[in-house]
Amino acid sequence: MEYRQLGRSGLYVSVLALGTMTFGGKDFFGTFGDTDVAGAKRQIGMCLDAGVNLIDTANMYSAGAAEEILGKAIAGARDRVLISSKVRLPMGDGPNEEGLSRHHILSQVEGSLRRLGTDYLDIYHVHQWDGLTPLDETLETLDTLVHSGKVRYLGVSNYSGWQLMKALAVADLHGYERFVSNQIYYSLESRDAEYELVPLSLDQGLGILVWSPLAGGLLSGKYRRGQQAAEGRHLTDWNEPPVRDENKLYDTIETVIDIAATHDVSPAQISLAYLLAKPGVTAVIIGARKDEQLADNLGAADVHLTVEDIDRLDKVSAPVLIYPHWHQANLVSSRFSEADLALHAPAR
Repeated sequence: MEYRQLGRSGLYVSVLALGTMTFGGKDFFGTFGDTDVAGAKRQIGMCLDAGVNLIDTANMYSAGAAEEILGKAIAGARDRVLISSKVRLPMGDGPNEEGLSRHHILSQVEGSLRRLGTDYLDIYHVHQWDGLTPLDETLETLDTLVHSGKVRYLGVSNYSGWQLMKALAVADLHGYERFVSNQIYYSLESRDAEYELVPLSLDQGLGILVWSPLAGGLLSGKYRRGQQAAEGRHLTDWNEPPVRDENKLYDTIETVIDIAATHDVSPAQISLAYLLAKPGVTAVIIGARKDEQLADNLGAADVHLTVEDIDRLDKVSAPVLIYPHWHQANLVSSRFSEADLALHAPAR
């Protein structure tokens, strides 16, 4: 297992991290899975044996049940893992039971610590943007959590480029603790993050953690053009990620399958290995309903794509250059930075 430095922090994390959205199965989270404590212990054991040191969860996964299951599953082994959790999304029906207010953050961090059976979180991510709470309030509260020892590092998830840059500017202005990680959706199905979020992360020193790297299973190889998958999340009403160009998706899947055959590995491993070869990516978060799926995904750590493989995947999945990127490509590409090249360097 390879370990990479998380942004500008001194923390090293495994390139594969375990996601826990499959833990619990309450309400619509049953779409993803219903892993119980015994199953969680088994999967965590598989990950630890493979060298995984980061487990990602959230307070709202199965209304707290995922954290409870994770806490029971790592009892006695807390010092062997890094835990990331999150705050922002609704945890009840009241007007103050969502958002990034001081009130909500402080109440939710205590709930997460209690459910996880720990007195600190290694990484605490704000799970989404809150356009109503002043950033000063949010960031000062998070800064206090770091200095109290309840949280060791801060992360952000699902912000747009301007929202993240504004948050970093406010943190710098007041001397608050900065985000060190940026957890984003990024996959061969959609490389939208390359427009702003990947370049911004490179420029500002945030390590990228990728959620849903297989696009909800679309890139696992079981979905083929003109064929109905026997099982999978996309046979349900769940529509994340939204597929905007079905033909392009199937072209991408066919390329993934072809490359997988040349390496004698699974399509899922190729899709994961591709992301691990992209600039700025620190780790991809994997989760599975079944142990065999998890075992297969863990094998991606040993897959190394050739330059030709990456070029083929870059070309088939390339996002169109939206404004101002096409304009900059035409006029100022001679002075592109490493951050600019995250979008502009891949083959098209």
